[in-house]
Amino acid sequence: MNTPATPSTHALQVKGMSCQHCVKAITQAVLAQDAQAQVRVDLPSGQVSVQTQLSREATAAAIADEGYEVLNP
Repeated sequence: MNTPATPSTHALQVKGMSCQHCVKAITQAVLAQDAQAQVRVDLPSGQVSVQTQLSREATAAAIADEGYEVLNP
C-alpha cells in the first residue's frame, strides 16, 4: 500500500510579482506539479504560501521556471 506524503506548507519570498497575472502564473505553475496544492499569494509583501506534497526546492523551482526570483528557496 502506497501512502501519500503529508502536505507541507512552504513560505517563500518571491520577487517580481505585481499583478493578478503574476498570481495566476505562480498558482498554475505549482498546480501543474501538484494538482492538490493550495497556493496563497500576497502581492504587497511578496509572500507566497504553498501547502503541497512537493519539496520546498521543487516548489521554488516551479515558481522560478515562470520567471520569478525566489529569494529564500
